Amino acid sequence: MRGRPYDQRLSWAPELVVRVKGGEVRMNQQGNRNAWKGLVAGVVGGVVASWAMDRFQYWWLSFDGGDERQLQQTQSDEGNQEEPATVKTAAAISEGVFGHSLTAREKEIAGPLVHYAVGTAAGAVYGVAAEYEPNVTTLAGFPFGAAFWMVVDEGALPLLGLTKGPTAYPISTHAYALAAHLVFGLTAEVVRRTVRRAL
Repeated sequence: MRGRPYDQRLSWAPELVVRVKGGEVRMNQQGNRNAWKGLVAGVVGGVVASWAMDRFQYWWLSFDGGDERQLQQTQSDEGNQEEPATVKTAAAISEGVFGHSLTAREKEIAGPLVHYAVGTAAGAVYGVAAEYEPNVTTLAGFPFGAAFWMVVDEGALPLLGLTKGPTAYPISTHAYALAAHLVFGLTAEVVRRTVRRAL
């Protein structure tokens, strides 16, 4: 009908067209955005991405000539073995909340649990965010992985005293950590998108 160009379109197609500064922003009128589906897809993506990141780190250190012990720990500048941040986090939670100091065996279990818990939580947030702001998924999840690295490895961990400051580590260490998080971001996005389409 003349004068109401979008009425017929809306009656036949599940999309809403909003004009913004001469352009068009298309939104799904049927409510295609679903936080729960995004959450589920993000959680699955986070779990798989955590596993992929772990395998990448193992491969990197193996390729770099690290022995079995170095595959689980990072080498400090002084030559002493420094516990991974995941183990330090688990130990801090155990001591602060439960008043229990983790044994060596418990640390071997708790470290990976923290790794997967953080990765899963990040994936969940990412999955929900992708429902409401699709731009966060651009470039196949690489920006997400880089942001995760910047916020956690370069920011939160040093501030919480779980690692040294960024300047205490060589560039190669930062490159290794960034590469691992890029693998995380890519895997999280590929899996999230696949699961979301299936839901």
